[in-house]
Amino acid sequence: MKPDTPLCVDEGASPLLPSSFLSLLSLLIHTPSVVGAEHSFFRVLQRELELRGAKVTWYEGLLVAQGNDPYSMMFSAHADRHGLICTGPNEFQYAAFVAGARSDLLGNSVDEQLMKKIVDRFASETVFAYEPWSGAYRGRGEVDKAYICEFRNNLIFILKGLEHLVAGTPVAFTDRLKVDQDTLVAQLDNVLTVAVLVYLFELGFEGTVFFTAQEEAGKSWRYLLEWFRRFGGTTNQLIVVDTSPYPDQDSARQQHLVLRNRDANAAFNPALTAKLVAACEARGYSYQFKDKWVEARNAQLIAKGEEPGSLGSTEMGRIIAASGGLVDGTTLQIPTSGYHTMSETAPLSSVVAFIDVLATLSDLQFSV
Repeated sequence: MKPDTPLCVDEGASPLLPSSFLSLLSLLIHTPSVVGAEHSFFRVLQRELELRGAKVTWYEGLLVAQGNDPYSMMFSAHADRHGLICTGPNEFQYAAFVAGARSDLLGNSVDEQLMKKIVDRFASETVFAYEPWSGAYRGRGEVDKAYICEFRNNLIFILKGLEHLVAGTPVAFTDRLKVDQDTLVAQLDNVLTVAVLVYLFELGFEGTVFFTAQEEAGKSWRYLLEWFRRFGGTTNQLIVVDTSPYPDQDSARQQHLVLRNRDANAAFNPALTAKLVAACEARGYSYQFKDKWVEARNAQLIAKGEEPGSLGSTEMGRIIAASGGLVDGTTLQIPTSGYHTMSETAPLSSVVAFIDVLATLSDLQFSV
């Protein structure tokens, strides 16, 4: 079933992607979903999913969309994006840190290197505030400055134009979809793959899709695991989808799609991973295993006497490690550059490959 009313894409067009998908993505990018304040985004997701024939159920931290054969295929994507939360009079903090209770007060302080990386990332960005449940607009402003508070060892933002807000009000970065001949640009993590999973129902998807809250705060896997403990079978295979960051556009373009054998928490299901490999190869798409890429890069860093990087902590690895065998699976990701900024960039060819592989796994037909 297709949605009743077509939507307009903000900017540009693409011969590679269907206009209905770009319209959907544009709408979702415009809809705020700050970490810890995803309710209003879930309301929009519910509408768009039901327009496409899905049965939608809400749980704490989780929106579940199902077709007529819910256990045939299961995908998951996190729905939260980075933003700010008002914590006092004209005082705002990085929402992921607040939602994750990451402060020195609890002995779980944010890494100073991470704070220094973020402190100048959003200088002069325009923002807007909204009611977390209804999504009602509460005003527009601009990032004036950000600094690390020496007393709380935490990152504080000062905004212009939103002095009237009370504590607890979420503030989203103003964003819009930009499309050119070969890329999509916006704060894509993780609204891009969310849009793809909604679009699958337009193609006739009959399985189950999970949309999780607070992944950027490290909490989403708990909501997902709770669902499987209540409604899952004795063993459950899941494919978690996301974007995957690379240092620049050139390295992101080296492959269409990103797979993983493991992350820092657990090894992934090898048979399901092999199924993704077979689907990529059958459709002619290149792929890279991110864990192998990180290991090779770490070897180079160590040889230079530099600190190696982490394999990364994903939603999939967390739930495998915590479920005691109840949930197993793997991941499929879209390579991007400009991670966690308003200019995160994904190659159009990778987005096409991503939709095509998921459609192939779900026995759906995808064409532009």
